[in-house]
Amino acid sequence: MNVEEEVGRLREEIKRLGTLQSDALVGTLRAAKKRKVLTYDGELLLQGVHDNVEITLNPTPAAAN
Repeated sequence: MNVEEEVGRLREEIKRLGTLQSDALVGTLRAAKKRKVLTYDGELLLQGVHDNVEITLNPTPAAAN
């Protein structure tokens, strides 16, 4: 899968979860942060207050052979 396709899928999921189910998006982001999939400053992101917080997707660890 190419990077553009992966980013597109991530974008669609964020739109799907963020539109009507913002609580689900907050929970998903917190779970991903806890599992070190992504990082952002603070513990909780709230709409309005944290609109400009940068979320960074961490690199996937190399698979062990």
